[in-house]
Amino acid sequence: MNIYQIEVIETMSALIEVVAEDGETALLKAREKYRSENITLEPDEMLDTQFIIFGVE
Repeated sequence: MNIYQIEVIETMSALIEVVAEDGETALLKAREKYRSENITLEPDEMLDTQFIIFGVE
């Protein structure tokens, strides 16, 4: 028997609105909102789940 390390990758998506002077500033504001947990992605926003064999022992 082997021990497998499986990487699980979940892809979620949500559209948010940000008021900014330019695209770069809008991205920075969105990142700040996400990092400060002001953007919460819900289970129904799941797009994809991948399972990849990462290693075998």
